[in-house]
Amino acid sequence: MVPGKNSPELYPVIDFSLPESVTKSQLVAACEQFGFFQVTNHGIPIQIINKLESQAASFFSLPLSDKLKAAPADPFGYGDKKIGCNDDIGFLEFLLLHTNTSKSSNYQKFLKAFGEPAEKFRGAMKEYVAAVKKLACEILEMVAEELKIQPRNAFSKLLMDENSDSVFRLNHYPPAASHGGGDVIGFGEHTDPQIISVLRSNSISGLQILKDGSWICVPPDKNSFFIHVGDSLEVMTNGRFKSVRHRVLVNSSASKSRLSMIYFGGPPLSEKIAPLPALTEGGDSLYKEFTWFEYKLFAYKTRLADNRLGLFGKVGAS
Repeated sequence: MVPGKNSPELYPVIDFSLPESVTKSQLVAACEQFGFFQVTNHGIPIQIINKLESQAASFFSLPLSDKLKAAPADPFGYGDKKIGCNDDIGFLEFLLLHTNTSKSSNYQKFLKAFGEPAEKFRGAMKEYVAAVKKLACEILEMVAEELKIQPRNAFSKLLMDENSDSVFRLNHYPPAASHGGGDVIGFGEHTDPQIISVLRSNSISGLQILKDGSWICVPPDKNSFFIHVGDSLEVMTNGRFKSVRHRVLVNSSASKSRLSMIYFGGPPLSEKIAPLPALTEGGDSLYKEFTWFEYKLFAYKTRLADNRLGLFGKVGAS
């Protein structure tokens, strides 16, 4: 297994306490060159983060028989090792939920596993998701303004729509020693199909991003958020922003579990995804138009490492 380079200088770190005029240009550069960046001084209270992390840790510490009451992940619910429906396997367990907790099928399955404390979990998740969605929208509005896209909320309105198909995922990676040692794939290489992903993890390492053919290790920072450009944003920017390929390794030297919390900001299912006119003036559109429902359905039928956007590229576009 090829080890990754390990240095925070190998990817952008953006300080949100700086003037917006500085931040906007840094955001666009990060999205163009990496499709990934770290956000510091984001303003989200640590209490909101810690509250949900505590609730998540409590869930994953339950006996397997209890957690399986929230299974299978079809797609929402509890999953163990099996990722998706195409034989992708990872060394993790997870909980996938729609961000709209009022969806009965989404919440009732979790209620069976967690009982009365599920209400406390739902409250913590709702508060956390509201905070990270606001952060995601701020990022999307700043990049739209820097790219001179009108209106400023051209991207963020898709996350704010009441029919936004956004999801929330909790990933729990037990220490590698629990299966005999040695680094193993916790979550295989892939890109995120949505618009934008906001990740936060505890102090255990594992995340790697692919840049110019090399894997870069991303040191954990529980006080920061890590932002991933998704496939849909790559299409809407006509390839100017790059959807980042990433993976998680379970470190053989880790003595504790890695716990990550990811908000995937997605558009409504009926939304048409295509390069914005403002970014195709004087040039070709690199991608065919598709609805988010079509792309999501296609993504579920593919393997994690597949190049999903390849099917939607326009032949001969340059």
